[in-house]
Amino acid sequence: QVQLVESGGGAVQAGGSLKLSCAASGLTVDYFWMGWFRQAPGKEREGVASISNRIISSPTSTTYYADSAKGRFTITRDNAKNTLYLQMNSLKPEDTAMYYCASSPTPRNAGTWYRARDYTNWGHGTQVTVSS
Repeated sequence: QVQLVESGGGAVQAGGSLKLSCAASGLTVDYFWMGWFRQAPGKEREGVASISNRIISSPTSTTYYADSAKGRFTITRDNAKNTLYLQMNSLKPEDTAMYYCASSPTPRNAGTWYRARDYTNWGHGTQVTVSS
């Protein structure tokens, strides 16, 4: 039984920071392509960031970010804790949304990493609210 449990959300003022965590059980995060998505009220779920599964031949992971997240958000993975993270800095009111982590059984690329339909396991989300 796969479980992804997000935490770390909260209410912050614009310019603040939050670090979201996604604790996984039933799967090993470094074996899967993992992603962070968000959904604001009345809007579609959108990809925020994604990180590749661990490849023995490569010392680093491939990451992708939405344009809105580049330079402000960082996706990382702690294999020892089997946990995915999203460090969010310089938060803006438009970052307000429910944030979800998800896993994909197949590799992603620049043209597909943000497609929610390609991710098969999802957490229940953690709310992020940024006030101006």
